[in-house]
Formats: sequence, structure tokens, C-alpha cells
Amino acid sequence: MAVEDKHKPKPLLWMATPQCLIAIDMSKLKINHYEEKRKLKIDHYESRDFEIHSLPVFKMLNLVENDFPFGMRFFVRDSKLYMVGGEKLRPGASPKLVSFERSAGLDESFGDGGLSPYVYVLDLTGLDSTTDLDLLKHHTPMLAAKPTPIVEEIECKIYVLSGTPSQSDCVLPTPTFEVYDPLIEQWKPLDQPLFYRESWSDCQKFEVIDHSVVGTTIYVLTFNLMNDSYHYYSYNVNDGNWKFLGESEDKLPVPYHFRPMCTGKFVPGYKDIYIFFHEDIPYAALIPSNDKSPTRYQALNEVDGALYLRQVASYSGLVVELGEHEMCIMQPGSVQPKEENPYPCRIILYMATFKVEKLLNSSSSAQDRGLKPLSTADASDVSQTSSHHDNDVQDIRAPFLSITCLSKGFYYLDEWGREASYICSAFFHQLIWT
Repeated sequence: MAVEDKHKPKPLLWMATPQCLIAIDMSKLKINHYEEKRKLKIDHYESRDFEIHSLPVFKMLNLVENDFPFGMRFFVRDSKLYMVGGEKLRPGASPKLVSFERSAGLDESFGDGGLSPYVYVLDLTGLDSTTDLDLLKHHTPMLAAKPTPIVEEIECKIYVLSGTPSQSDCVLPTPTFEVYDPLIEQWKPLDQPLFYRESWSDCQKFEVIDHSVVGTTIYVLTFNLMNDSYHYYSYNVNDGNWKFLGESEDKLPVPYHFRPMCTGKFVPGYKDIYIFFHEDIPYAALIPSNDKSPTRYQALNEVDGALYLRQVASYSGLVVELGEHEMCIMQPGSVQPKEENPYPCRIILYMATFKVEKLLNSSSSAQDRGLKPLSTADASDVSQTSSHHDNDVQDIRAPFLSITCLSKGFYYLDEWGREASYICSAFFHQLIWT
């Protein structure tokens, strides 16, 4: 057995699923080569013959099996991981079926009828290969329970919004929206979102689909279950006001790559390079310094997993910052066994890490390359941009970035069991041995 070099920090990528908290040992990732064997079958490509490795898991905690709430979300401050909200399943509930059936039932003696207002803390310092993950209940719970919460840090404060419960149909406890100030360790209620205010917080009428944060503004996409329509809302932390933005994403005052359903992150060290997913394909956006120039886009072919070629049922991708000019993309999915029986699906994860470097031509005009203009805003104040009506993400003919692949490959994630392959959130952390 290899001995850990405790003089060298261990790079860990932490990710949370609705049921599990997993730390991936990034030092064991490599470039896995696989051969694409494309066979035309009816109207799609079939290719099951590609190499899949076991994910190098450093630490793993099944939250449900260890009596923690299901569907918690997290934020990170000062080398501590804070997990908030969720739903506490009844004793004896099978974690293997939780994500596929809404009949697991809640422990009504916990929190608010099974919904959790609690915050759990994990100290990320001092971990090693022998210590267990020890989540401790924080002394300051939220003002109200929040299932499947949205959690975002904006200007050093933590904003938490109730999401849609996955295991119950209920009226949400209020306040459904609150903010935490870490300096004074206090929660404060915020104005009720319009979509909950209009439906008396009845989560059977509205479903929170996704969100994004642009500057100091939170954009929320909801689905109205009463009339089968999508609605967009915004909340600005400076004025504390919710606004209804309509049913069309074209009405949003931000460019496409900053909208809900389009997850992404800025590259550390580059304030104008944004990595994001568009229809399961990773792209880079070069944000101009003024709204008179168009945004330029580049498909990241060097690290694209091309999941559609491998009959992988793909779910939304995730982008994680690793360090100066380094990024990671993750796409969970599932593959069916060759047998006719649809269960069990096997969960896989496509991961790629890469270094981003600007090319000398990165400031040249996109119009010279035949791109349609796509208005955007200054990278320092994108929340104030004017709207546009072109949702097409167009790849440019001449790249503005050099992409160096550091690792990529498909990985089995059997620790997931039969949980739906969904990643709630992820972050990078260097473990310093003590």
C-alpha cells in the first residue's frame, strides 16, 4: 500500500449529492484514453465499448444511512463546510429508492414535520485517510426549515431560499427566504418570493427549477404547476426587492450564459473568461469590457466528453474552479445494462480538469470572424446589462483560448447506489495535513 506524503497538500474535490458527501482525490486522476466505436443504429449512435475506471474516492459519507437529512445543500467558509436544510426520512426508509419514489416518508418528529432547519458543520482541516467525516450540528439553526434549498454567498453573506420538497407535498414553513451573516452568526428573514407569496408557499403550485447569480442579483426559474408555464423572477440583495420578469427568457436582462439552466464559473485569474455548459457541451465565453462588443464563444473540444455518442443519459453539468487558470467540469449520467430489465442503472461520472490560457488574438473583434453580435455587459457589473434576443451560442472559427487537458475520463460511482445521478454542488479544497 502506498504511503501518503503528508508534506504535500492533497487536492480534493468535494461534491454533494442528495444522499452523499464525497471527496475525490484529484491527484489520482489522469487522462484516460478511450476508443470511439461508432455504429449507426436506427437513428442514433451506439457505443458501449469505452473504458470506465473507478472514481478515486478519498472520503465518502452516506448522509441518509447516517441519519442526516436528505437533499442538503452547502456553502464553504474558512475551511469549514456548512450543510443546510433538507428532509429527514423516516427511520428504516430505504436510501436506494429515495430518489426514484416520493413514498419514503418523513420523520415528523424531526425539525418542522420532517423538514430540516438545521445547519451541520464539517471542519475540513486535520482530515486524513483514517478519520471519519464528522458533521456537527451548528448552534444557530435557520429561522425556518428549507427543503432542497438554494444556497448562495453574495457579498460575504449567505442567502438561503426554500426549494421544492422531493419527499413530501406540503405548505412550506416561513420565512422561505433568509440571510445569514457569519460575522455575527445571525439569520434574518427576507421578503417572501413572489412565486411563494402568490401561492401561500404551497409547493404543490410552484416548483423551483433552477437559478443563477449575476453580481448582486439572484435569478430564479420556476414552473407553475397550475397552468404549465415557466416564470422568471429576480431578487437584488441591495434593494431587497423581488421582481417578476415574465415567462420568456428573452426578457431577462442578462446574456444567455448567465441565465438559469446554464451553469458556469469564471476562471480564477481571468475576470473575463467564463466556462459554462450549453446543452451538455462545455463552452468558454470571452466577456467584452463594454456592451458595444459581442461576446465570443469557444467550444472546449479538448475536454468534451461527447456523452451522446455513448448512450449515456446525461444530466446537467457542473463547473468548478481549481486554482489559478485551472478548471474542472463534471457531468453525471447513467448507462443501462445490456439486459432488457431497466434496473439497475449504473451511475457514471465524466470528469475533466484543464488549464486555460489566453491567446494573443483574444482581444480581436468577433465580427471579423462572421459572428452575430451578442450583447453583454462589463464583467465587473454584468447584472446591469441590457437584454438581447439571441440565445444561440455560436462557436468561433479562431479560438481565443488554449486549453491544456490535465485529466479526463469516465468513472463509475457505485457509491451512489440507485440514487439519481445528480450533483447538488461541488468545490475544490487543498487538504493540509496536520
